[in-house]
Amino acid sequence: MHRLWLIFAQTATILLAIFFVVSTLRPELLPWKPRAEIITLKEAIPEVTEQRHDSYFEAAGRSMPSVVNIFTSQAVREAPHPLLNDPLFQRFFGEQSESRSRRRSNLGSGVIVSPNGYILTNHHVIEAATEVEVALSDGRKVKAAIVGSDPETDLAVLKIDLDNLPTITLGHSLDAKVGDVVLAIGNPFGVGQSVTMGIIGALGRTRVGINTFEEFIQTDAAINPGNSGGALTDTAGNLIGINTAIFSQTGGSLGIGFAIPIHIAKGIMEQIIQTGGVTRGWLGITMQDITRQLAHALKLDSETGALIVSVQKNGPADHAGIKAGDIMIAIEDEPFDNSSELLNKVAALSPGDTISVTLIRNKEEIKIGIKVGVRPKQLK
Repeated sequence: MHRLWLIFAQTATILLAIFFVVSTLRPELLPWKPRAEIITLKEAIPEVTEQRHDSYFEAAGRSMPSVVNIFTSQAVREAPHPLLNDPLFQRFFGEQSESRSRRRSNLGSGVIVSPNGYILTNHHVIEAATEVEVALSDGRKVKAAIVGSDPETDLAVLKIDLDNLPTITLGHSLDAKVGDVVLAIGNPFGVGQSVTMGIIGALGRTRVGINTFEEFIQTDAAINPGNSGGALTDTAGNLIGINTAIFSQTGGSLGIGFAIPIHIAKGIMEQIIQTGGVTRGWLGITMQDITRQLAHALKLDSETGALIVSVQKNGPADHAGIKAGDIMIAIEDEPFDNSSELLNKVAALSPGDTISVTLIRNKEEIKIGIKVGVRPKQLK
């Protein structure tokens, strides 16, 4: 019996040794794979010295700290329920006809453009707000003062009082080109600071129907609710635009977003800081584009310029002798293409200056001097 047990033990030991050798050196000979299979992976070597050409982390790193979240609140008076004025109700519960107030919150983004604490954002972000709070990327939160705003370009300026503020570098939006890569930075849907990437799809986009004065940078970088007032930067992280709106019927990004170029926003911001508002030139006219049909009917050689539809009584144009039906084709000998371009040119004029306008009247080209007036607020 003892001999049989010894033979069994020796045989088992030999079989286990054979199994170990085969599973280690030639595992493919076994009918199954060992559970502790060794997997060989190839991992990339981290790029330490060279910048990746397919990444914009450096641009994002430079600009993101300057983009802030803006939280606004507004006191809204709610009318009492009609039942509260019912005599029978008042008999049991007393008079409770006073209106109640509740607070309505809004959310947007802004960009710190100065160590002094000035922040650029959109007018519609802070419109009617009674309280504005700014949250920085480093976790600091502070109340902000509204310096002023300009509804006609949808720009506003805030100011905060904090030390060591991260400020963004202003870029050159006039040098931007269609096809340039851009980054949109903001706080979409309140989920937190985010960066999206796209290209510039168009420059000088007008007649979008968003603002009175329009000269947008169009981009397919995703801009969603909450991105309003955030930064549009180039690939070096320089600010070239303030994200303003999207073209969408659903409220979500469809690849067409609009930003106000920084060369325009900078001029508006400086006026707001200096005077609390924006002063623009005004001629006291309404105009429309010269369409192909209109040019044919009036026997014009070109479709450029703007048809004067009406002249405001006692306005600058009326005093200068401009009449409805005149076709304006140039200001200070500088031609323009359409009524939107004319509106922007007139707005840039200094009130009180006398300028020369070129008109076509009765198929003849004439020049008239006109003293520029001050554009009334919220004039369409």
